[in-house]
Amino acid sequence: METRKVQVTGGSTYTVSLPKTWATENGVSGGSVVEFHPEDDALLLTPRREGEKTEGTLDITGLEGEELTRAVITMYVSGFDVISLETSRVTADQRRTIREAAQGLVGLEVIGETSEHVRLQDLLDSSELSLHSAITRMRLVSTTMLGDALVALIEDDDDLATDVVQRDDDVDRLWAMVSRVFRSVLRDPGAAAEIGQPRETCFDYHSSARQLERIADHSAKIAHHSLELEKIPEDAAEALRDLQGAAEEVIDMAMDALLEDDAEKATKLANEARQRVEAADDRAREVDALIRDLDPQQAQLLGLVVDSLNRSADYGGNIAETALQKAAPKP
Repeated sequence: METRKVQVTGGSTYTVSLPKTWATENGVSGGSVVEFHPEDDALLLTPRREGEKTEGTLDITGLEGEELTRAVITMYVSGFDVISLETSRVTADQRRTIREAAQGLVGLEVIGETSEHVRLQDLLDSSELSLHSAITRMRLVSTTMLGDALVALIEDDDDLATDVVQRDDDVDRLWAMVSRVFRSVLRDPGAAAEIGQPRETCFDYHSSARQLERIADHSAKIAHHSLELEKIPEDAAEALRDLQGAAEEVIDMAMDALLEDDAEKATKLANEARQRVEAADDRAREVDALIRDLDPQQAQLLGLVVDSLNRSADYGGNIAETALQKAAPKP
């Protein structure tokens, strides 16, 4: 850490010198323009880089299928605006995988291809992105998935189950976008100003979005299990409905607390959501006891469904914890 003494010039202007090493490393010299970003009692300074695209290059030699898909997602989430994927010869399977990966990410498009590389670019302006809208959409999709997955299970509706599984891709797409924006905010204080959210709020939204993404994953798991199960007994179906309703109540109450601007209301909602997690845990144990006497294979699969519903309530409880921290007095 370096320190500088503030000087007063002209009677009313405060000046402070910049560390030479930092200025040199960041291309700041006489005549350069820098930006100041106030955050409560802190003032962050960054060099101005107008219109500059962040480019990244990745060697994809030997990468195929899921491994190549993860590589594309990683480059996107890491914040590169332009991504060049290079190898001695891009195969047809690699091109197909790259295009499919790009289609699953918000704003990412293929802008150029040769025999040796595929070039991708994020075409969205960060100022057009809203973490609030993204997390609200994730909430709607994930809770709807949870309800529909249980309906598919109880009514033995394979079409609805398949639809729930497909909707998981929508949540994954939003989760990747939230992660990308959050990482950009960590690197660049100006990004927080562009999207209109303080960095602490961005952290809270990112943490909660992760919980919603996990809820969607468990909804998809329930839908997969429903494809393997025949019609289940009515008493078990009713018990599962109650558990799903309890889990959804926790999630909705926790999200209401997270998005509430009034700290007192947010704290009350979050504490109530946390209390309801315990009720959901008790209900899960009751359902487990109820299904224990069913056919062994059916009991095993329904036990996995109970676990997914109970975990979804726990993830709602995690969101409530984040809401409590967001509403707490700031030091």
